[in-house]
Amino acid sequence: MIVFGPVPSRRLGRSLGINNIPPKHCSYSCLYCQVGPTQATEMEPCEFYSPEQVFGEVQEQVVRQKRQGETIDYLTFVPDGEPTLDTALGETIKRLRSLGIRIAVISNASLVWRDEVREMLKTADWVSLKVDTVDASIWQRINQPHQGLELATVLSGMQRFAAEFTGTLATETMLLEDLNTDEESILRVAAFLRKLAPAKAYLAIPTRPTADRSVRIPDEATINRIYQMVGSIVPGVELLTGYEGNAFSSTGDFVSDLLAITSVHPLRKDAVLKLLAKTGDDWSAVQALLDVGKIREIRYRGATFYLRAFR
Repeated sequence: MIVFGPVPSRRLGRSLGINNIPPKHCSYSCLYCQVGPTQATEMEPCEFYSPEQVFGEVQEQVVRQKRQGETIDYLTFVPDGEPTLDTALGETIKRLRSLGIRIAVISNASLVWRDEVREMLKTADWVSLKVDTVDASIWQRINQPHQGLELATVLSGMQRFAAEFTGTLATETMLLEDLNTDEESILRVAAFLRKLAPAKAYLAIPTRPTADRSVRIPDEATINRIYQMVGSIVPGVELLTGYEGNAFSSTGDFVSDLLAITSVHPLRKDAVLKLLAKTGDDWSAVQALLDVGKIREIRYRGATFYLRAFR
């Protein structure tokens, strides 16, 4: 299936997914991949589906959704592999422009050092690049790249793309316990992200079954610590813990608002109290969420934070 959705996305609103890569053609075999391990990594782009075929299927779904009164905010290349392995990506994006919908690409960034790949990606409106680590040994363990790739080249390519891209740049860092969650690793990633200056720097955790079942998810205290560390260096940090919702406007429902916000940003206790005051609720509403395990209370550097529980 080339087209799926639209599905709700906190990053992109209502997103119509485009699967321009058959499973599992990828330059990485990430431990946490929800599609499963890559049997043979590859790094030489080729054409999988013709631009005409992809455009035809996307157009058909867009027309169907409009007839049903549904909206689509983004056409998103998020395939079962690495989208930039598709040599036709740029031409496909060019054809999709006639539909008048913004276009996003979610990439592992492994091939962005190639001039032609950067040129293709620059035709999109929104691009996400993966930055799980800047340490070559950790990169080998987590992302298990094609043997022809070098991390220094990949990172340099990301910096070139960030300097050239005029659209919206986002980054995504997957956090894996005991692999890239120590202080030194996080500070080095944050320093690199600051150089890229993305509009949003997402910190994610695995929320679906992973290729390697031994992967461990960091606990809420670790996630909060990392969020605070990265946020002190890089603007626009957000969490991706698998919960969708609008954390940027008040519904008037304290519980809904608190759960949405704390899945994106850990909240200090004083901020929670202010939210309670706005809705007229009292602390019992917070305690009820703590009692059923929907949020966690965490101490960090002398302050109390509340974070959406994900276990």
